[in-house]
Amino acid sequence: MVCDGWQAAKNILCVRLDSLGDVLLTSPAFAAMKHGRPESRLTLLTSPSGAAAGRLIPEIDDIVVYESPWMKPARARGGPSDPDSAPDRQMIERLAAAHYEAAVIFTVYSQSPLPAALLCHLADIPLRLAHCRENPYHLLSDWVREPEPDQFVRHEVQRQLDLVATVGAKCDDDRLRLAVPEDARRRLLRRLAELGINGSIPWLVMHPGSTAASRRYPPEKFAVAADRLAELDFRVIFTGDRSEHELVESIRQRMNSASYSLCGQLELAELAALVEAAPVVISNNTAPVHVAAAVGTPVVDLYALTNPQHTPWRVPHRVLFRDVPCKYCYKSVCPQGHHDCLRLVEPEQVVQATIDLLTKTGRQSGHASNTSAGTHCWETSCTP
Repeated sequence: MVCDGWQAAKNILCVRLDSLGDVLLTSPAFAAMKHGRPESRLTLLTSPSGAAAGRLIPEIDDIVVYESPWMKPARARGGPSDPDSAPDRQMIERLAAAHYEAAVIFTVYSQSPLPAALLCHLADIPLRLAHCRENPYHLLSDWVREPEPDQFVRHEVQRQLDLVATVGAKCDDDRLRLAVPEDARRRLLRRLAELGINGSIPWLVMHPGSTAASRRYPPEKFAVAADRLAELDFRVIFTGDRSEHELVESIRQRMNSASYSLCGQLELAELAALVEAAPVVISNNTAPVHVAAAVGTPVVDLYALTNPQHTPWRVPHRVLFRDVPCKYCYKSVCPQGHHDCLRLVEPEQVVQATIDLLTKTGRQSGHASNTSAGTHCWETSCTP
């Protein structure tokens, strides 16, 4: 199922049409593609949010933004029955003009690679690699039969590393990649100084948002946890994009203690600088968790059991959840409506996990205690 020619390919298209966090989780596979052949050129075909991450990954040489009609959310069109295919035909022409020698299509196991494979086939890219559940015939020159979830389930990072390994792309360093620009660090330090935060003051980052409703810890519990941490003399800095401003403010209004918000004020590079500087990050399972992993900052991950593949990778962490019979639903909205895998995690457990993690890593001093009954705390960096 694997053709010759990959070692000679230098102009390579990497297709990852998902979001920011997914692109970061694919960064070790990009590094593997570059390893041993630094003269190769990697172009990332991705979504607008994926492009923001791609610009900070050193192994990516160029980025093409594409809002494909088969991904969620699809690009804005005139309506669900709008037949306009002009953007897709234009993308085929653009890819063909670049004369790529090979394309690697990265997907989660629930996604089909075939629409992207057809796009690359029509762009005359001769080598096309992907996991595939069904026989792709000539749409893929190289394919790996999809083993998940029937045979096993892997961490998302390992999935993509295993894919590129089939064409000889391997790298000993499998950490996430993200380079924080120096100017972003300088801007971030000025912002922290304006907030009165320096190295002598305990502080942390809290990110209460997520694109999927099923992955959001209740805001009222975020408020209690933030209050308790403030009582322990931590300065709490909230982050989020502009759409999460109302959520962040609702949490701050519930609090009895002062807090800070940089919601909607940071570009990704500045957010990465903030996360890099932070002693610890507390977040729902969303992009800042993977930013923290990429820059080596300990993270407390409030992990809704929608899937097991996206836990923090190669970084000190605590993963908090309540085990439930309906786990691994792979849904953006809780199908049971109770959100018990997150709702039943108590704020004191979030505080406790934070102090435990800081004590273990030596980032700040604190007092450890036992995890409350029923709530689970993972410390491994991979999920079997």
